[in-house]
Amino acid sequence: MNQHLANLVRFGFLFLDLLVLNAVYLGSEYLLVSEPGGRLLAYTYLWVYCNAVWLLLSWLNNTYRSAYIFSFEMFTRCTLKAYLFFVGLAAFYLFLQQETDISRLFFICMVVCFGLGLLLNRFFHLFLYHYYRNKPYIARKVLIIGYNQQARKLMSYLEQQPVNTRIIGFCEEEKNVHELTPYPVFTSRHNIIQVSVREQVTEIYSTITPEEDHSIYTLMNEADQACIRFRIIPNLDQFVRRPVRVDYIEDMPVLSLRNEPLEDIGNRIKKRAFDMVVSCMVIVLLLWWLTPLLAILIKFGSRGPVFFIQKRNGKDGKPFRCLKFRSMTVNNDSHQKQATKNDSRITRLGAFMRKTSIDELPQFFNVLKGDMSVVGPRPHMLKHTRDYSRLINQFMIRHFVKPGITGWAQVNGYRGETKTTEDMANRVKYDIWYLENWSLLLDLRIVFMTVLNVVKGEKNAY
Repeated sequence: MNQHLANLVRFGFLFLDLLVLNAVYLGSEYLLVSEPGGRLLAYTYLWVYCNAVWLLLSWLNNTYRSAYIFSFEMFTRCTLKAYLFFVGLAAFYLFLQQETDISRLFFICMVVCFGLGLLLNRFFHLFLYHYYRNKPYIARKVLIIGYNQQARKLMSYLEQQPVNTRIIGFCEEEKNVHELTPYPVFTSRHNIIQVSVREQVTEIYSTITPEEDHSIYTLMNEADQACIRFRIIPNLDQFVRRPVRVDYIEDMPVLSLRNEPLEDIGNRIKKRAFDMVVSCMVIVLLLWWLTPLLAILIKFGSRGPVFFIQKRNGKDGKPFRCLKFRSMTVNNDSHQKQATKNDSRITRLGAFMRKTSIDELPQFFNVLKGDMSVVGPRPHMLKHTRDYSRLINQFMIRHFVKPGITGWAQVNGYRGETKTTEDMANRVKYDIWYLENWSLLLDLRIVFMTVLNVVKGEKNAY
């Protein structure tokens, strides 16, 4: 899919939805609020709040995600989910602020009309999609050179493209075609450019490399002269049988097994700055007074130290001393056995701290020191790292980045005790996805989701 087109559509509909929201809000205020006077400020605050909430929900809900934007059903379903949250948060704002100055008729009218406006926008999206998908300047006509496994895979991918893609056919010698094909087969490469011009082909994909057949070089030059884009699909199976990323050192191609945004030093500086700011805020605003208070309560609750210090694996698998408020009685299994539901080792105060994640707060000192990050894969005790690295493929990949106080796996339900190897394998999948898709916005999203989960409570928090 053309990413530039996807971005254009995404931002276009975000703009349209915001336009509808503001038009509905201001129109309802103009028609239904006869004498705003001193109440105008309350309506202004609500107006700013509604815009901010819709932007935040759209981001958290991935409403305008590229994968959804070309599907009417998925786009509408995501929009409905964001809209219901929007209504709930707007009503919660009125309840929390006890805004008696806001007209209830105005609020209901604004919410209903905004919903109808979103629905009209989605039907407008459907109309645009069907209107433009067959336009010659949008549609693509493709010819594929070669009829092999790569060509058949490419054909299936092109058929699934949301932008209309018409496959004109394959170009392959007759002796190499041993089955019926869904598209015509042109057996001569000598006149393939003439055929492409006649059929108004816009792109030629070759699954045969120039080194396999030197005539491909000639076709590349002829395609340039005919203003037809020529693309080569190399078969990398002889090097590695999995998706790879291709980078270049000067003119030398380098195959990487995965994309790692944090390999870039600029991104590492951004993440470290984010970690420093957040950890300093938590320490200065919260831990300076909470730590002595909890120290007294922990000491009264059971004998032992205030902090529980445990060696865990950090970046590149190197061990570090991870800090926590002690939530258990002192025992011999603390470095070997995970906490379980109704664990007899957990103190009364410890149960509360673990439920609210207060016991993890000292790890902001680990962040400040540089052993951890605010967001990243959760660190495991040394024994679990040894055990699971033998059982789970790619387990150690999660150690390519610093461990975090919270992580993508945790906000997606894989928090706390891992009862089965499958639970840990799923956690690893989420951790690797985070490593390959890191961004500062993703870190902010995970922090927001973590706070939300703490407020509403989690069943695995024990």
